[in-house]
Amino acid sequence: MVKRILKFLLLTVVSLLIIILAFYAFVSWDFAQRANQSYSYEAHAPEVVYDSTNLVLGKHLAIIKGCTDCHGQDLGGKVMIDDPALGRLVPSNLTRGEGGIGAQYSLQDWVRALRHGVGPDQKPLLFMPAHETANMTDRDMSALLAYCTQVAAVDQQLPQLEIRPIGKLLNFFGKMHMFPVEMIDHDFLPPADMDKSVSPAFGEYLAVSCTGCHYSNFKGGSPQIPNSPPVADITSSGNLARWSERDFIQALRTGQTPEGKHMQNEFMPWQMTKEFTDEELKSLYIFLKNQP
Repeated sequence: MVKRILKFLLLTVVSLLIIILAFYAFVSWDFAQRANQSYSYEAHAPEVVYDSTNLVLGKHLAIIKGCTDCHGQDLGGKVMIDDPALGRLVPSNLTRGEGGIGAQYSLQDWVRALRHGVGPDQKPLLFMPAHETANMTDRDMSALLAYCTQVAAVDQQLPQLEIRPIGKLLNFFGKMHMFPVEMIDHDFLPPADMDKSVSPAFGEYLAVSCTGCHYSNFKGGSPQIPNSPPVADITSSGNLARWSERDFIQALRTGQTPEGKHMQNEFMPWQMTKEFTDEELKSLYIFLKNQP
């Protein structure tokens, strides 16, 4: 009797292992298929003017859009995460220095990357949040391109990006988006410019940068990166129900919430949001406060 039970348990364990391995083999195949998919998009680069006004705006956008948060203050790239199970996430060296992509990228390549999430080889740029820059106005895109293409060269060779088993599984279940190219409306025609005075419309334009963590409905929930705290609801059903505009601005400028909590920058990048102008923060508050 005992031998039968042990035999049954052994067969059950073996069967489960076979099922798990077969499922992971499918997940890995699916990831490879999507990673090697070719995309062909025309990239219409706006006129890029390298004057002081454009460069100042471009630097500001590089900060508030998270470029410097991921690629480093000098845009020289860095290893963001190197986890044996999740993977090695390595935002590129964007400069013209050794190991950088700046010398190889044309303006059209930059636009394809920022508007479509696709590299010069027509393959998806993994984990590059192009869905947050795809809808930028031509005016802002021009300024960002001006800044990024003239930034000082940084000589830095970085290791290859690598997505490991847990990363592939999280991507498969929609918990970690490795293919932003699949999230973009590639037929969208960006406006030439927009009114940047305080308004809900300007706030909505800015809030796309919040969707990477807080999701498209801004309700937050489970984090996209394992071992991170839950993501806050930043709509009227969350803290904004109690926060005044002044509270909101103080939290995003200092990292201190009205409740006395200090936000850790690695989970809520207030060192980035503190660079928003008053008009930008007020517009963002109005927009988020009006979300149900």
